[in-house]
Amino acid sequence: MNYLLPFLSVLLGYGIALFVAPDNKKNLKLLLAFSGAFLLALTVFHLLPAAYAAANPSIGLFIMLGILIQIVLEVASKGAEHGHVHGHDSISQIPWLLFLSLCIHALLEGVPVSQHPTLALGIAIHHLPIAIILATFFRKGNLNQTALFVFMMGFALMTPLGTFLGGSAPFITQYSAQITAVVIGILFHISSTIIFESSEGHKFNIAKISMIVLGIALAYLL
Repeated sequence: MNYLLPFLSVLLGYGIALFVAPDNKKNLKLLLAFSGAFLLALTVFHLLPAAYAAANPSIGLFIMLGILIQIVLEVASKGAEHGHVHGHDSISQIPWLLFLSLCIHALLEGVPVSQHPTLALGIAIHHLPIAIILATFFRKGNLNQTALFVFMMGFALMTPLGTFLGGSAPFITQYSAQITAVVIGILFHISSTIIFESSEGHKFNIAKISMIVLGIALAYLL
């Protein structure tokens, strides 16, 4: 399930965008708010204590490095990791810079899953609305269906690949604490951005607060 959940969530989002074609942005923003709160709470409740339990004095530096890495990745992705996509009305080919940025992000997210299986669910919930938004954006931009499939499949495979490498690659397992700390920084940045940007005008409302509370409660119970 550690491999399947993140993979299937992207395929599910892709399918929803193709066959349901959701246009209700409000519902997507609520789903984003839930996923951001759930991912942030999982990071605080599970990943962060384990990282500091390793008693490595440089853990904090690696967390901050993760935040900086995500900021750099977003220069290329334009914020697609938290539901923002920008571009022209017509898209003739795969935006490779966006694709590369998303793949690096998803690959890094998968590395700690081998040691923290509950994170697989958090990443799956996080990737579902992102996949819906990306596939909808490319579909409306008339991107070739084959190119769209290649983009979504590549994105879907990156987190399982990261999980595989996190449990088997000697270099990664040797520095798993540091890499996990980098991922914590990435998740901090992504999840907090999602929470604060998932409503128009950065205003909180009852529905959004309810989804955030639900995400936190679910993560606490895992």
